[in-house]
Amino acid sequence: MTDFSLYAGRWIALTETAAVAGVGMTREEARCAARATRPKERLRLAWVAPHPPYIPLPEWPLVHLKTILPAEGIWLAGGPVRDLLLGCDLYDWDFAVAENGREMARKVANVIKAAYYPLDEERDTGRVIVTDPHTHRQTTLDFATLRGATLEEDLRRRDFTINAMALTFDGILIDPTTGQADLSAGIIRMTGPSSFKDDPVRLLRAVRQANALHFRFDTHTAAAMRTQASSIITATPERIRTELLRMLHAVPAAHNLQTLSNFNLLNPILPEIQALQTVLQTYPHNYANAHLHTLATIAAIEGILALIKGEARPPTTENYVPVPPWTWPMLADALLPFQSPLLSYLETPVNVDMLRADLLKWGALFHDVGKSATRTVDEEGHCHFYGHAEVGAQATAERLEALRFPGKANAFIVTLVAEHMRLANINAALTRRAAYRFYRDTGDAGVGVVLLALADAMAVWGHGLPQNHWRALLCHANVLLTSYFERSTEVIAPPPLLNGYDLMALGVPQGPQLGRLLETLHEAQAAGEITTREAAEDFVSRTLTGG
Repeated sequence: MTDFSLYAGRWIALTETAAVAGVGMTREEARCAARATRPKERLRLAWVAPHPPYIPLPEWPLVHLKTILPAEGIWLAGGPVRDLLLGCDLYDWDFAVAENGREMARKVANVIKAAYYPLDEERDTGRVIVTDPHTHRQTTLDFATLRGATLEEDLRRRDFTINAMALTFDGILIDPTTGQADLSAGIIRMTGPSSFKDDPVRLLRAVRQANALHFRFDTHTAAAMRTQASSIITATPERIRTELLRMLHAVPAAHNLQTLSNFNLLNPILPEIQALQTVLQTYPHNYANAHLHTLATIAAIEGILALIKGEARPPTTENYVPVPPWTWPMLADALLPFQSPLLSYLETPVNVDMLRADLLKWGALFHDVGKSATRTVDEEGHCHFYGHAEVGAQATAERLEALRFPGKANAFIVTLVAEHMRLANINAALTRRAAYRFYRDTGDAGVGVVLLALADAMAVWGHGLPQNHWRALLCHANVLLTSYFERSTEVIAPPPLLNGYDLMALGVPQGPQLGRLLETLHEAQAAGEITTREAAEDFVSRTLTGG
């Protein structure tokens, strides 16, 4: 953490890397000083508190809000204080107020002309949603009435010491549980012995925050997590889902899943994933059990996403997916020609706050859950998992429904699981007809199926990935991505040459036959066999007469 004590009581201009570019007694002096040496950089202004630990308070929203809010009875509290001490960018600001949290939120929203809605009426919490004027990212400002008679009582009721700090608008730190010391030492410590009993979801939050911050658990906290792990089933499915979504979004997600297993938290919430630890595999699998293979597939997905985004591969991808050196360059040659449309595809939400990129990792998580029920061993000792994709799709749908996943997100993930073997099972060159059928069956999840299949192959083979096999998979992927992104109106969804009324006018009666004939006609059109209305009418006539 940077020492800002030299700038106590003064304004500073910070670069995007949090370096001090200018200092002044006023914000304008700091801005001008920074512009003299950094004329083209995007700068953020902050006022450094005159009190230890000398936290830079961002001009927006803190200094701006100070002119709107009352002088007393309001504090920045919880995670934002932790993140300010760590020097992290903030887009979620939490304020504790002595009274009337929703009323204060509504007042702020009115003054700054932002959106407001009541977040939690029982706890008198209101939310303001506004765009950060510097980064142009959506930002939330939450105002919650104290849970307790005093601020200290409120803080002591929170989950972990690093989240139990508050800050006045003048920069005075209130830290009744020594959270700052734990933050400096990199420790996750519960605020009291009843922390997990008060809210079992904190068990999942502890895992997520420890891995996100690269912190360790103190001895008593770790012991309490193991002792109370089974209580997680008393939490609502929606809250468990929210924590799991954040864990899978994180990179590397495998660390979160492994930590859940280490603390006996995986089985109560994702028993299908825990069960994979006892599912043994044989050649060509690089990993002896399906659980490690699942973690490797997730790591491979993270490597593929990094490649598409133009970022460095996460170290965990290299650790879990030890493929031959030519694997990633060949993959880059296959995917990067589609980089822009792939990014757009992956960043499209399936439901609110559920991007395709995130759900792709859920598909990787569940893609082999059907192996537990389908494992067989032949006379030579080789394992087989016939039908595991279909069985796994059903198990996935049931688990996601139990976690209260929205219908569209559930269907997207289930399709990934059901179809993840599609590319591996292709034994010949992909025709237009095959590409049409692929997207007919996979819909909007089709591109995700392609990416998951590639990640699965890397996780299966590891060092032993055959180059010819990899080249064939990439060739199939190229055909399917080209069909989706560049030839959609020809191969995937060509405008119909005839509709149902046209077919009835040609003598096709209403009923199932009409629907089947429309689909057959559409497929023939997608395959390039029928290109004109006249040819379509002739096709229908020949079909009716058996010609």
